[in-house]
Amino acid sequence: MTWEAWFTVGVVLAVLGILMTSRFGSDLVILSAVALLVIVGLFSPREILGTGEALDGMANEGMITVAVLYIVVCGLTKTGAVQWLGRRVLGRPKSLFTAMVRLVVPVSLVSAFMNNTPLVAMLIPVVTDWCRRNGFSSSKLMIPLSYAAILGGTVTLIGTSTNLVVSGMWSASGRPDMGMFDIAVFGIPTMIVGLLYLVFVGRFLLPARNPVLSVKDDAKSYTLEMLVEPAGPLVGRTIEQAGLRGLPGLFLAEIERAGQLLPAVGPNETLHAGDRLVFVGVLESVVDLRKVRGLTPAPDQIVKLGAPNPQRCLVEAVVSNTNPLVGRTIREGRFRSIYNAVVIAVARNGVRIKDRKIGDIQVHVGDTMLLEAPTSFVEQHRDSRDFYLVSEIADSAPVRHDRAVAALVVLVGMVALATLSDLLGWPLKMIHAAGIAAGLMLILRCCSGPQARSAMDWQVLITIAAALALGKALDNTGAARTIADSLVSLASGNPLLTLAMVYVVTTIFTEVITNNAAAALMFPIAAAIAERLGVDLKPFALAIMMAASASFCTPIGYQTNLMVLAPGGYRFTDYLRVGLPLNIIGLVVTVISAKLFFPM
Repeated sequence: MTWEAWFTVGVVLAVLGILMTSRFGSDLVILSAVALLVIVGLFSPREILGTGEALDGMANEGMITVAVLYIVVCGLTKTGAVQWLGRRVLGRPKSLFTAMVRLVVPVSLVSAFMNNTPLVAMLIPVVTDWCRRNGFSSSKLMIPLSYAAILGGTVTLIGTSTNLVVSGMWSASGRPDMGMFDIAVFGIPTMIVGLLYLVFVGRFLLPARNPVLSVKDDAKSYTLEMLVEPAGPLVGRTIEQAGLRGLPGLFLAEIERAGQLLPAVGPNETLHAGDRLVFVGVLESVVDLRKVRGLTPAPDQIVKLGAPNPQRCLVEAVVSNTNPLVGRTIREGRFRSIYNAVVIAVARNGVRIKDRKIGDIQVHVGDTMLLEAPTSFVEQHRDSRDFYLVSEIADSAPVRHDRAVAALVVLVGMVALATLSDLLGWPLKMIHAAGIAAGLMLILRCCSGPQARSAMDWQVLITIAAALALGKALDNTGAARTIADSLVSLASGNPLLTLAMVYVVTTIFTEVITNNAAAALMFPIAAAIAERLGVDLKPFALAIMMAASASFCTPIGYQTNLMVLAPGGYRFTDYLRVGLPLNIIGLVVTVISAKLFFPM
């Protein structure tokens, strides 16, 4: 190899080493490496990486598709469509076996048609709540949630960003576009065998442990009033059927109905239109309760706020000793008129406030108020002497339940359009279907423009683009071909054994760096191997998709594994114990599938 090739390999190894320490963001590390290769290449006889080549990743079709899909997922999230489906599907299982089946099967199926990272992000609070209501340890179901999403993501081209990245590189090489279900020949067998392993073997390897973070750790106890909407889905249902019994860190204290108070609320109590429900509980559960379809905050002043729903959020504000409302009730102080915000809950030293109506609560110094307010409230009152502290609650904008059906129709339409285009030979690609779906989410007001922009995970997008540039540098300098020759020699020229080695190396890469970076680095190596052996590149490309997603042994190898670490209360060894057999299953099934479906 030339010195440029050795330098490129050294930079890539340095990137791997730095990312293993988890001290710096993957986007910054890989972007710095790309900049270094471009600068050094300016002073070498043989250019390592051109400026244009370094920027090509930003226009990669797979990367753009991932970005557009974030808007689609934003629409599903802001309408509560996924949360509603999750609660409907999960139900009330009687055993851990039934619970795991009811979790992993639908999650894997949905993940096949929806990027798995935002799917897991949306389901973590749903599953946490579900576990507490049904008496299961979260540590028994959080890793299966992540693994099921990963396995489902290997079934279609849009199941995970990794597949889209490899597909984009495949198309950029001048080959015909991959179809929606091309990867299914590897993905479906792997998903089936993997789910069977989780249900029948993996559940015994999982620990029974409490999560690191718990709502019980919140010392604040809010008093909150909610009204049953007259034409809502909760009218005529019992407390238990409505899912309002056994809420984590929250309990239904009483119901006010037609001027009468029902202080002892049983699970079989039927909800009536206009019932005023008084809850007492912690902030996390109060925020979740605000997203339940069929309930609305009791203070009628909310409808008079000078901002539409998408431009509102929940804010915590601690009353100072100079606040003019101290000693007066919220109603007497005309809180909404003064601050353009509505008090929906109040916490006072962990003690339940006895006043049945929010407006009748007398304001004390140190009270923590939960407000529904325009998003500008925090900036306007951050330095106000009326409050000791003002902070916005993350992800607390009102859910647009009235748009949930529209969001689901858009999702189904996107998948159907991409699938039909693939089957009927239409010129539409996945990026076109995703672009249409994203546009409809905005037009139908399933999400707003600011929400769509904030939904973009720029760290992931920059990492993908920069990793593609690193892969190009390996190709330009001949390093990819040299590595390919080494792997072929180790496999004695056997295509199937070489494919297995590509799978193993990709898996190792994805366990220590990001899955997208691993795929981008391995694709040019796989292309060189296929050319060296004179065989079809497609099984190698699909194997890279599978291996880059098959990150089960560590919490840092894949985003969803890291996301469930704290909610499940896991340790590093938990992933290794449960995930290593799953990694082996993925390797074996992929090699067997390659032997059956491709002439190697």
